[in-house]
Amino acid sequence: MKQQRMAVVLIALIVGFMGGCDSSTVSESSKSEPTVAGEAASSAEGSGEATMEMAKAGTEPMALSASEETAGAGHNNEGVTHYQQSHWDVAQEHFQKAIAENAKLAEAHYNVALTLDKLGNHGEATTHFKTALELGSDIPGIKDSGILQAHVGG
Repeated sequence: MKQQRMAVVLIALIVGFMGGCDSSTVSESSKSEPTVAGEAASSAEGSGEATMEMAKAGTEPMALSASEETAGAGHNNEGVTHYQQSHWDVAQEHFQKAIAENAKLAEAHYNVALTLDKLGNHGEATTHFKTALELGSDIPGIKDSGILQAHVGG
């Protein structure tokens, strides 16, 4: 039953992107950029202190997609979809699987850190933020991230 609902939602999103329905029926999260996925949760939904500070400042951290040809990108990008929907545990599983496939995938380390922050696990989040910065210091979404800087003391 859950898979059927997910399939219906996916079809609705695809139809919306193809112009098959008016924009009022497409959710705001489905309108995000294809390479950067935004998450529009209120500060009350985020349990992390850094996340709450970011939300108060009017900025929410964004989960980052990886290039499709990169090892681990499939799991990473599936995790981004779940992150957008506030499915923290499921997103974390996908990001961890992406890291298992490709330990050097900076976006997956960054994304799992965001998710861990949402879950209140700041120590492990900081570890992954540091790894993401080491591996992706040239990626603007990582190097310019306020939440990453809040964790690593940038």
